[in-house]
Amino acid sequence: MKKVVAFAGSNSEKSINKELSVYASGLVKQVEVSVLDLNDFPLPVYGIDTETENGIPESAQRFFDEIQGTDGIILSLAEHNGNFSVAFKNVFDWMSRIEQKLWNNTPMLLMATSPGGRGGSSALSIAKNGFPHMGGNIVADFSLPSFYDNFKGGSIVNEELKETLKEAVSVFQKAL
Repeated sequence: MKKVVAFAGSNSEKSINKELSVYASGLVKQVEVSVLDLNDFPLPVYGIDTETENGIPESAQRFFDEIQGTDGIILSLAEHNGNFSVAFKNVFDWMSRIEQKLWNNTPMLLMATSPGGRGGSSALSIAKNGFPHMGGNIVADFSLPSFYDNFKGGSIVNEELKETLKEAVSVFQKAL
């Protein structure tokens, strides 16, 4: 059975992006899903001095190993001030020190959501432009605007957006 990891680019305990990634992973059929939480991988802030003095932290290696050992990645990015959250950027930076092509050409469903009407589109755009240089194989993407209006009771309630996500999941499923 294929293995998929799902996670949010957020360390919030009530992450709306985690809710979206878990929801999307539930739409993928006949796979084993492992939900990762950045809080389970505590890391010092990346810096070359820290790396030189202490090497790669065990938590960074564990997260990297999870990414390397999967057949598919579902990632929903939180957007902070138009960019990735610090928590995600930090784990991303540490993984890139292990292997620059850290995404390993693994099929990826890349998403973002936010309370606002743009649905994390700035962070999503940055990732879509940058991840391919880091071994990212983005086969589908999805942005959910106005999370609290469009996601209730564990599901997308806007039928058009729900159908758009189902189409993205279908593309992702075929790439596995």
